[in-house]
Amino acid sequence: MAAGLGELLAEFSVRTFPEGTRTAADAARAIGCELGQIVKSLVFEAGGRPIVVLASGSNRVLLERLEPAVGAPLLKADAARTRDATGFAIGGVPPFGHASALPVYMDRDLLKYDVVWAAAGRPDSVFAISPARLRELARAAVLDIK
Repeated sequence: MAAGLGELLAEFSVRTFPEGTRTAADAARAIGCELGQIVKSLVFEAGGRPIVVLASGSNRVLLERLEPAVGAPLLKADAARTRDATGFAIGGVPPFGHASALPVYMDRDLLKYDVVWAAAGRPDSVFAISPARLRELARAAVLDIK
């Protein structure tokens, strides 16, 4: 876990699941919550620069909805680029505490929940957070992504 992420997560209780929480469905099953409460931290390339999209586990990111807000065509980042940009492997990318400051966009649908669950830097660890606090810590712009 990156040092900066550890400091940011200090206020939260991180839960670890040996069976893993690599996918949104895995995480929802392990936690016992709705799929929509899972925060998928997805990395895209926007004109050659990485961005992070925090999507509800039940939603697919529609690039045509996101590209106008980002101002560039989007491509899904591969595993190497994701790790390079965030410092974390796919399946464990947290919503904040990345290796470098990245623009973050948050799915408006996450706001309908009192609590959402996000990756805590490893594919077997998650933490609960209110959507308002998530938005604040991630410095995220809220958008309709589906």
